Amino acid sequence: MPSVLRHTGANKLVWIMLGMVMLGLGGYGVTNFSGGVSNVGSVDGRDISVNDYARALRREMRALSAQVGQPVTMEMVRALGVDRAVQARLFADAAFDSEAERLGVAVGDNEVRRRLLSIPAFQGLDGKFDRDAYRLTLEQNGLSESEFETQVRDEAARSLLQSAVAGGVAAPRAYVDTLAAWQNQTRDFRLVQLLPSDLPEPVPAPTEDEIRAYHDAHPDAFTRPETRNITYVWLTPEMLADKVQVDEAAVKEAYEARKSEFVTPEARLVERLVYPTEEEATAARARLDSGAATFADLAAERGLTLADVDMGEVGRDALGAAADAVFALTEPGVVGPLPSDLGPALFAMNGIIEAKEVSLDDAREELTAAVVQDRARRMISDETDNLADLLAGGATLEEVADETDMDLGSVAFNAEAEGGIVGYAPFREAAAAVTAQDFPELKNLDDGGVFALRLDGIDPPAVKPLDEVRDEVIAAWTRDETVKRLTALAGELLAQIQNGATLETLGLVTTAYSGFRRDGYIADTPAEVVQKVFAMSAGESAAVATGDTVHLVTLGGITDADPAEPEMQAATAALGEQARQGVAGDMLDLFTRALQGSVQITLNQTAIDAVQAQMQ
Repeated sequence: MPSVLRHTGANKLVWIMLGMVMLGLGGYGVTNFSGGVSNVGSVDGRDISVNDYARALRREMRALSAQVGQPVTMEMVRALGVDRAVQARLFADAAFDSEAERLGVAVGDNEVRRRLLSIPAFQGLDGKFDRDAYRLTLEQNGLSESEFETQVRDEAARSLLQSAVAGGVAAPRAYVDTLAAWQNQTRDFRLVQLLPSDLPEPVPAPTEDEIRAYHDAHPDAFTRPETRNITYVWLTPEMLADKVQVDEAAVKEAYEARKSEFVTPEARLVERLVYPTEEEATAARARLDSGAATFADLAAERGLTLADVDMGEVGRDALGAAADAVFALTEPGVVGPLPSDLGPALFAMNGIIEAKEVSLDDAREELTAAVVQDRARRMISDETDNLADLLAGGATLEEVADETDMDLGSVAFNAEAEGGIVGYAPFREAAAAVTAQDFPELKNLDDGGVFALRLDGIDPPAVKPLDEVRDEVIAAWTRDETVKRLTALAGELLAQIQNGATLETLGLVTTAYSGFRRDGYIADTPAEVVQKVFAMSAGESAAVATGDTVHLVTLGGITDADPAEPEMQAATAALGEQARQGVAGDMLDLFTRALQGSVQITLNQTAIDAVQAQMQ
């Protein structure tokens, strides 16, 4: 049995709710696996249905698809172990359910009812529980009311058991205090970055022998990656632009269709604060006028923030009877009480958005380009069937280019390739996946264009000839030689410091840092420098060579944080809570593992395979 993923008791109900939302509240993508096999396994006789497994797996696949930005296959899911994680979670939940039942942990109907009423998916437009929505949602997701309510009841009992296991724990005080003291120590130090100008003499140009030796010693730096030689044909709207004829009527039609973009009425930035009665609104306005309260204060008194009462950028239509008064203001101010759809309200006008009108003539160039682009896309769309038929009929890419408007090209495709068709993600994906056995197929580009490609061969990684990368080799040799000489200089300077010199007396440009925290950041400085500072003893000096830079640092003093300071107390409290959650999670993990070892678990691999097969 795979180890269970750590999770809180509330997660299952959240997953159910989110699952319904992601499935469109209509069971989209969920198959009812109610054939000959009804479960994927059991824990102490408590079955885990194929439908539950299918829903959970589909939910994780959709989440993963959203994360990576493309549909995921079952093969990808297996490779990432998502299927095993879903199984582990379901079997762990069943183990907790079994233990809760054994211990007699249960919740009553009132708690189940409270949880059902709180689920947004079951609420109507008035925010109240809607039984029709409840019934329909469950039906579309393949659940009966009794099944779902049993799940809710089990989840509530499971949450009680998990809370009992993980609740009431605290991290050891000595551990938290030690960690807080370590984290909040500060350092005072002086820092110098050694520059090529600090060297006694400039780094000379490398000799031919040094260039060749460096090239030979660093093959990885000058290796061309695997290169796929691709022949392709493509057609984009831009290629057809010269063939598109645009008349005045089309431009006018486009202008009218997008008129809201070019002609916008005057608007105002408005906040609206609604009151139950005219009297309350009038009293609030009096307090505002007297200076006893601000508009934000009035909102806060009603349990609202300014963001809650912000109407945004609105026109007259959105303000109703208050429009004339609000639009009469020539500078920010408050009007009201005035009627609104929700009751008497105060309106704060915070900004004026002037009306804007872009004439047809001023928009003509933009509109003409858009019409050309749209018509070119349609021309390509109308031609796709013919292009696809040519390829399906065995026409070569060269023949397709001769017979159609498609352009023929080739590219040495690898991680370094750029420009042209390589700039399109669909082409890069297809070029990386194509094999020598694949026949060219018509595929779409992001801008409405199409392409097809053929793999002509693959060149393995190879070291680039010196003549091809001579400038790169010289630059790399010079960089490394400079760092080498700066490191040697740093060693000489450190010896002088140990003999009583200081960074300042050595004539170096020094930057002083005081009260520097462990999580501090120094712009354009490698993180290794700060790490070295916090590993040093007071009064110590050191050189830090990383990549292309060399630094000298002298540590002045180490300051411990004062436990009585509010900032330190807040940091200690936060660390204590973080540590407590870690301890609670570990306890829950251990308890879960113990449960898995004490219950009888059966796994129906045939049912699991059947579910996954229908999700390919």
